[in-house]
Amino acid sequence: MGGLSERIPDRRFGDTMRQDVTVTTAVTSTPRILQAGAMFDVPPLERAARTWAVDLPIDERDWSVGLIVGPSGAGKSSVAAACFGVQPEPSWHQDRSVLDDFPAGMGVRSIVNALTAVGFGSPPAWMRPYATLSTGEQFRVNCARRLAEATEGSIVVIDEYTSVVDRQVAQVASHSLAKAVRRNGQKLVAVTCHYDVVDWLQPDWIYQPHVEDFAWRSVQPRPSVDVGIYPVDKTAWRVFSPHHYLSAAHSRSATAFGMFVGDECVAFHSYRHFVHPHMRNTKQGHRLVVLPDWQGLGLSLRFAEWMGQHLYEQGSRYRIVTAHPAVVRSLSRSPRWVNNNPSMRLRANVSSAPDLRRFQADTRRLNTHSFEYVPPKTLTAEG
Repeated sequence: MGGLSERIPDRRFGDTMRQDVTVTTAVTSTPRILQAGAMFDVPPLERAARTWAVDLPIDERDWSVGLIVGPSGAGKSSVAAACFGVQPEPSWHQDRSVLDDFPAGMGVRSIVNALTAVGFGSPPAWMRPYATLSTGEQFRVNCARRLAEATEGSIVVIDEYTSVVDRQVAQVASHSLAKAVRRNGQKLVAVTCHYDVVDWLQPDWIYQPHVEDFAWRSVQPRPSVDVGIYPVDKTAWRVFSPHHYLSAAHSRSATAFGMFVGDECVAFHSYRHFVHPHMRNTKQGHRLVVLPDWQGLGLSLRFAEWMGQHLYEQGSRYRIVTAHPAVVRSLSRSPRWVNNNPSMRLRANVSSAPDLRRFQADTRRLNTHSFEYVPPKTLTAEG
């Protein structure tokens, strides 16, 4: 159904911040319309029209995330289109991987960073076409591409935000997306009928067109996620193996734990004894996977640090060897981990040096990092 938006410039904030938005649509009179009108004594319309007095003073403050929210039929999409323009969804090829559908000028490392930033951290899924992904994964990768393709200074608008995903996925993904937008210095406006994303998206402002209400708000911490960690049988690995970036194999000698949110096991972590001629009582992480729907909340770091402390209290050292960029970033930022091979990481960025030529064919080796858990210092009586 076509429509026409008419804008009335505002004297205070400019023609994109305050305006009357009117959407009119011609209505063709048909026998059904005439019959229904006669039944309920409603005269048929030649044109349907709705008007919203929109006041978005978003130039008053710096902001990163905005939210236009309200029930169906409230005018959210019409207001967003009139104020920020219509932004189509990204198109995807049926026979190309998700990686190959990102802009041609983007390097692989930048694409990986964009995907992991929105909580889409499963490398096996990156290699598959968009159509083969789950609905939650499609939502995240769409968000990643919208942010990656945005021009500098533009406002990214996502209409029908989280409308097609499970509500738990919507909340977790909102937290990851908001973090990515703020980290990148970008601007995002989400348009949705779902109020349950507010506490997770943490918008700087909210506009509700059905009551013509605009409000600035302060950014708060996201809601807490209560988890429990318990030993699990190694057969639980079959649920998590498709999402591991290296191998679906799992050692019979490994000891396995699961992280639970309520009754759902959302993460898997196992370790093996590390045999070394000089390092005694050392364990090494074997597999660490968070299910895609729960990625972006920092659960992998939380799990790894719990495991490190758990083993420390049993008298063992704990180390993790990983090449996953998101895990490397998390462990590098935490005071609970020390990187045992930082020189390898630095050399990887200077691949033209003569002494690195023998490593150029082995990117994984250059990107692999070995971290060891550092327990917190015991506080003395003096503090």
